[in-house]
Amino acid sequence: MRAAMTVLVAVGITHLAAQWFRIGPVAEVTQVLLMPLLALALWAGTAAPRGLLVRLALIALGFSWLGDTIPRFVGGEPGFLGMLGSFLIAQLLYAVAFWPWRHGSWLRRPRAVLIYLLVALLIVALSALGAGRLLPAVLIYAVAICAMALLATGLGRLGTLGGAVFVVSDSLIALDAFGVLTLPAHSVWVMTTYLAAQVLLVLAVRRADGEAPAGRR
Repeated sequence: MRAAMTVLVAVGITHLAAQWFRIGPVAEVTQVLLMPLLALALWAGTAAPRGLLVRLALIALGFSWLGDTIPRFVGGEPGFLGMLGSFLIAQLLYAVAFWPWRHGSWLRRPRAVLIYLLVALLIVALSALGAGRLLPAVLIYAVAICAMALLATGLGRLGTLGGAVFVVSDSLIALDAFGVLTLPAHSVWVMTTYLAAQVLLVLAVRRADGEAPAGRR
């Protein structure tokens, strides 16, 4: 796993630098390499037979890769919907993967659930005017990612942080896409939080898989 993570870090830094300096071709190529490298790291860091948690996480990374890749070939609204749909499936797969750990998650803390729901509603409300007919899709996605983030808390601190950072990353995408907020070097912030979230979730999955009894795996 260490070798794959080393390569991932190198490619990730290259990608962020390309985003910062607006070197389009380098940014395009490196972005589509990130999720395969992370999947390779997860595969290398877990032992056979790999449990459902790891297998679902690997498939979620595959759909995340589709979300990264589709907008490079399909533009406009179809490309955005393709990206949104791919990441929606990824979030649902993560949520299903984390479900067996729900009893240790924040789902039993009403205040925490309320905070995540309020964040989702706030982002949807801010995006409503710009989203137009895409608003139902945005709402569904917001609920899905918040559910994933809440379930990820069952995997400990790494999962908690990974889920929360993923919410931040996708919120930045929505706010920019629908004309609400665009930060300086916006794409750098989006990709930094996105990559950090995925890495944290993978590390949480690896740790939980290693600690889980064989039957639970």
